Amino acid sequence: MSLLLTNIGELTTHTEEHGTLHDAAVVIEDGRIAWIGHADRAPAADTADDLDGRAVLPGWVDSHTHLVSMGDRAEEFIDRMAGRPYEAGGIMRTVEATRAATDDDLRARARWLREEAYRGGTTTIEAKTGYGLDVETEQRLARISAEHAEVITYLGAHVVPAGVDRRAYIDLVTGPMLATVAPYATYIDVFCEQGAFDVEESREILEAGRAAGLGVKLHGNQLGESGGVQLAVEMGATSVDHCNHLSPKDVDALAGAETVATLLPACDLSTREPFPPARELVDAGATIAIASNCNPGSSFTTSMGFCVATAVLQQRLTFEEALWAATVGGATALGLDGSAGRISEGGRADLQALDAPSAKHLAYRPGVPLTHKVWSRGNPV
Repeated sequence: MSLLLTNIGELTTHTEEHGTLHDAAVVIEDGRIAWIGHADRAPAADTADDLDGRAVLPGWVDSHTHLVSMGDRAEEFIDRMAGRPYEAGGIMRTVEATRAATDDDLRARARWLREEAYRGGTTTIEAKTGYGLDVETEQRLARISAEHAEVITYLGAHVVPAGVDRRAYIDLVTGPMLATVAPYATYIDVFCEQGAFDVEESREILEAGRAAGLGVKLHGNQLGESGGVQLAVEMGATSVDHCNHLSPKDVDALAGAETVATLLPACDLSTREPFPPARELVDAGATIAIASNCNPGSSFTTSMGFCVATAVLQQRLTFEEALWAATVGGATALGLDGSAGRISEGGRADLQALDAPSAKHLAYRPGVPLTHKVWSRGNPV
């Protein structure tokens, strides 16, 4: 069955061939984009959907989430808004709730968040482990994440659990825990930060993951100049995420590397950390992504539209830059550029239509739910 989406007011493709089209149409067939062009030249299809001048753009690619986790840290959030600083130790509250949850509890939470993300236009999502911190729970998180996300990242090295010997825990993360999670995962990640893991510990953990066949990612430079960015570039990491505290040397390193700097605007608002220097990164030539960092403690949102609007309003990105970062940038950060983040002939039919004539309304009307319809692999969701 083929579907013609016609009377598209503005079509953002992120391709060199088509760019941004007006009065456009798209044909979807077998989950793929079969044709793109002006509406008056559209071929026939089995069914048609008249979008009445609405904007269509690629589905969001949310390249940093903690989708499978439990707990409610609203009180911690309120305290933080009243002036208490964010600390990595709060992670253990979520760990306790996650360990206590059944598989059915975890599935229900993940399903709720995934469906919420779909409704907001997110068609590709990454999910990290990291709220288990023991072999059994980390394996459960990876297994259940694989039911709800396109990309799984192993984050056993989130923090060292209280009362556990540091050396023994690193050996666990790089040994039995890695072995049981690796079959589900594409990447290994580490929180390279004060209160978590230092540069040498992070390198050891990432090298173990690489030896097990996983790609490399880092949480880096969120709370200070932790050395995570430099390590990410040194190791050829696919991405380094957070990047709040960057020296000129860090910016230059990212500009000269293929490592994507993933920015997490909703997290920065929630933790009241300074925003990363997004404008400087783009001007220097670095590749950036925008993601939600959905988790119960520091960024409990699935709204990529909100993250894009925040990046424009607070981080001095142009709308086009922010839109690209939340689609193509996110796909690049997951090693999926070419299969997500663009609307291209032969590519996967992951699209969203807005109740607006232009995608620019996402920043122009911040906080307004503009998603009209979403298609994932050609199917309405």
